[in-house]
Amino acid sequence: MGRGRQKAKAQRQARDIKYYSPSTDLSALERELGVRSDHHAQNTERNDSSYDEEYSEYDELTKKYSGDNEDE
Repeated sequence: MGRGRQKAKAQRQARDIKYYSPSTDLSALERELGVRSDHHAQNTERNDSSYDEEYSEYDELTKKYSGDNEDE
């Protein structure tokens, strides 16, 4: 007979955990994201030239074949 109460308690605990939202320190999050975004921007600038070299052939093909194909 105790299984019903046990199951209900487990469901209630699971629901409490699912919808629990602790308080967030937004200033710490902002600092962390600010540092990461600057770091990411530096990495992006460094990798632009390698990206251009790697995909330049594909860009040319895209330009060549991206026009409207009304002739066909």
